[in-house]
Order: sequence, then C-alpha cells, then structure tokens
Amino acid sequence: MKRIPWCVMWVVFACCLLSVAQVERIVIAAGTPEDQALQEITKETDSGKKLAMYQDFLQKFSSNPAAVAYGNWQVSQYYQTAGDLPKALEYGDKALAGSPHNFDILVSQATIAQTLKDDGKITEYAEKGGLSYQGVSKQPKNEGESDQDFENRVASDKESVKSAHDFLEGVGFNAIADEKDAKKRMAHIERFSAAFPNSQYQEQVSQYAMYTLGPGQLNDPARLVAFGEKSLAANPDSLPALLLLSNYYVEDSKPTSIAKAVTYAQKVVTLAKANDPAADRAHKLSAGVAHSTLGYAYMKQEKTAAAIPEFKSAGALLKGEDDLAYATSLYRLGYAYAKLKRAAEARDVLNEAVKIPGPVQQPSRDLLDKLAAAAGSAKAK
Repeated sequence: MKRIPWCVMWVVFACCLLSVAQVERIVIAAGTPEDQALQEITKETDSGKKLAMYQDFLQKFSSNPAAVAYGNWQVSQYYQTAGDLPKALEYGDKALAGSPHNFDILVSQATIAQTLKDDGKITEYAEKGGLSYQGVSKQPKNEGESDQDFENRVASDKESVKSAHDFLEGVGFNAIADEKDAKKRMAHIERFSAAFPNSQYQEQVSQYAMYTLGPGQLNDPARLVAFGEKSLAANPDSLPALLLLSNYYVEDSKPTSIAKAVTYAQKVVTLAKANDPAADRAHKLSAGVAHSTLGYAYMKQEKTAAAIPEFKSAGALLKGEDDLAYATSLYRLGYAYAKLKRAAEARDVLNEAVKIPGPVQQPSRDLLDKLAAAAGSAKAK
C-alpha cells in the first residue's frame, strides 16, 4: 500500500534560577529619608515635575535596592500613562531586576507587553510568575517556626498572589496561541510548561505543541513523540496525545510500534464515544481518525479482513467533516478490498476518493489504474 503522509491525520490541534522564592513586596520603612522623599513626590501634582523628582530619588537612593525597585516601577507607570510603552517596559524591567518575585510588577509588565503584542516578553513575565509561585512552597522555614505555622504561611503567601498567578498563566497561554512563528511558539510552550506544570490550559498547550512539532510546522517527529509521551504521562486520557502517538507509531518501523499504535487508537475510540448522542464534532473526528489508524495497523499485521470494518467506521464519521482524513480512509479501504480481491468494492470507494482534492487523489488514481490493468490482464487470459 502506498504510504499516505501521516500529516493528513491531524484533526485537533527552565529555566531560571528560582528554585527558592518568597512573595516579594517592596517596603520603604516609615520615617526614613526614602519615605520622606516619597511623601514629597506624592504631593506634587504636575506629572512632569513628579517624573523629575523620581529620577532624583533614584540617583539619591541608588544604594537602596528597595527604593530603586520602587522608583523604577513608578517611572514605568508614568510612561505607561503617558503612552510611551517601550519606556514603560524598560523601567519596569529595571524594577523587576530589583524585586524579581514581585507579582504586582510582573502583572504590570505583562499588561504592557500585551498592549505591545510582544509575545516573547509576555512569556518571560508569565514564566517568572509561574516559577516564583512554585518557589513559594520551597522557601525555607523560619528559625523556630513550627510545621503548621510554616504550612499556614505558605498557604497565605500563595493565596495572596493567586489572582496574579492566574492572570499570568492566562496571558502566557494567550501568547502561545497568538505566536505565528513555529520555532518561537515552541519556545513559549516549553517555558510555559515548566512554569505551570499543572496548568488549567495543559490540554490546549499539548495540542499546540504537537501541532507545532508536526508536519507543516517544525516537522520534528522525535521531539513530537517525546512531548506526546510526556503529555500522556501527565494525562493518560489526552485524546490529542493518543491520536498523535497512534498515528506516529503506525508508520514507525520498530517491531513494537504497531502494537502501540493499536493500543492508543483503541483507547481513542473508547474515550471519544462517537456513538453517544452527546458526542461533539471533535470527539467524532477523533474517533474517525482512530478507526482509520486502527485499520491501517491491522493491515500491517496482515489482518486485512479485520481492517475493513475499521475503515468503514472511519468513513462514516469523517464524511463531510474532514475531507483529507475521509479520503485517506477511503484509499485504505480500497486497498484492503483490492488485497482481498474484491475489485468491484475497491473501485467503488476509490472512485469516491479521487473526487476529493488533495494528496490522496493521485494514489487513489494509481490504485484504480492497477485494478483496471489487472482486470484487463485477467480478460486477456
């Protein structure tokens, strides 16, 4: 059987040294020269003069990391209000350098980066937020602190920044979805996955990863399969990962691969529940592709008779829904009929397959020509 590229089977589509972190807040002690200077700045109503005062503040208290972080953040907010977003981002990064686990600054920076449509910077801030959030649980106990007090403190710290964490997780995912460059998108995915290992968007991120690593994008099968297996380890019922792996293994030459393809495809059929009245289009398409893959695997195992019902089930689910996947199931069914010398049935399905534009058209024509030649040869005898 002529090999149909497995790309036609697509249906649905760290790091930083932040191992120990605490939720950071900028604190300027009351009554200090820094505090007094800030009070004077607050009284100023002219925004231009206030900016100049913050610049003086930064120079005067340059040896105080908290003051520098706060001053830079205020300057960032000034430029953000003034509409100079690149400058706002620049000063915000300076503030973040002095207070790297500060969720208020991270959210502010991510918001500016969103407006600038800078997916790389959005991913950077989301990653820092996710890793900082993970680091809260890894912070050391204070001297003399009981286990219960430590757990309560960690829980309180996490709760205090949860909304910021969730915001950064959301914008990080949106950056993945928005990125048009496949290489950059995959870099975003890897950074996001490390920062948010239990993300509410885990399934969608897996789909983007497998699409990005697949044919037509980066076309990196080894990396794609590694990501798919990792996704399955985290979620054994992931339909995108199961489909990906079944389609890959059915084409793989290793002796154990066909058995894996059968196992994964059967699981998709079971999970998709395509015959359930409540099944949506995505689940029906998933089941259709899985039936086609399963039939193809049976043919490779020389179980052609068992393959035919699978191809028929695939066709029934894919017709009118996905032309490429439907044409593939027809070609495979036609080949199976031809192999069993059921030429009339083979011609029927192949004549339907050649009407569908795409990469399966020519192989279907070629097989029809072979059937015609074989029929002519038989008559000649």
